[in-house]
Amino acid sequence: MKVGILGLGLIGGSLARAYAIAGHTVYAIQRNEQMLSFAMLAGAVHGKLCEETIPECDLILLSIYPDGSAGWLEKNANLISKDALVIDCCGIKREVCRRCFPLAEKYGFTFVGGHPMAGSQFSGFKYSRATLFKGQPMVLVPPRFDDMALLDRCRQALAPCEFGTFSVTTAEDHDQMIAFTSQMPHILSNAFIKSPTALRHKGFSAGSYKDLTRVAWLNAPMWAELFLGNRDNVLREMDFYIESLQAYRDAIAAQDLEKLTALLEEGKRRKEEVDG
Repeated sequence: MKVGILGLGLIGGSLARAYAIAGHTVYAIQRNEQMLSFAMLAGAVHGKLCEETIPECDLILLSIYPDGSAGWLEKNANLISKDALVIDCCGIKREVCRRCFPLAEKYGFTFVGGHPMAGSQFSGFKYSRATLFKGQPMVLVPPRFDDMALLDRCRQALAPCEFGTFSVTTAEDHDQMIAFTSQMPHILSNAFIKSPTALRHKGFSAGSYKDLTRVAWLNAPMWAELFLGNRDNVLREMDFYIESLQAYRDAIAAQDLEKLTALLEEGKRRKEEVDG
């Protein structure tokens, strides 16, 4: 199989490594030419994704920011083979799918929205690894939900990544869910670490601090675009959180032991409920 990859950051670089190790030919495009050369030296990429190689690709994976991924497809859709499968790997789906589904229909190739649920607080090709996706969930947003052959085609095409599970949803449901499971934790972590007390935490912090602050170390331009691209869902989740946080603050300010205990017990029960 010949695979084209747009972007060689953590996600794109890990995809390239996974497909190369599995014996597939990988073409890639990366704005930083030195990084592309390094990926070739590392054996993760075999050539450039360009006008000559795009038509050869059986699978194309879009692994840069949402606007850039959709923009690249708008520019190059006419070069893509009608037999090709194109999957994006962006963190939001509504805008990408809105722009990319019509292109696939117009030019005859197949487009499926995708979101590999794997990552790291570190970004860039140097942190990529072939096993990044092993056992992790993959979310798919197909143009039709009754096309089982297409879903099976996606699973087979993505087999070198060794995803643990596949979920199928709509772009709308994806963006609503991801605001809670991914985007809010990054905002909370990034905001929490701004306390002046953080400068003096050494010797006083353990697992809970590390768990909460891990994703404060993020790719700011990427996450800013994701937050704004999903702002309605992010704002709703932020409002829920602010309301809940205010209840805790009010109970502590009033020294209301009974209310505070009830809030903590409620949160504990909720955790048990959502985790099954």
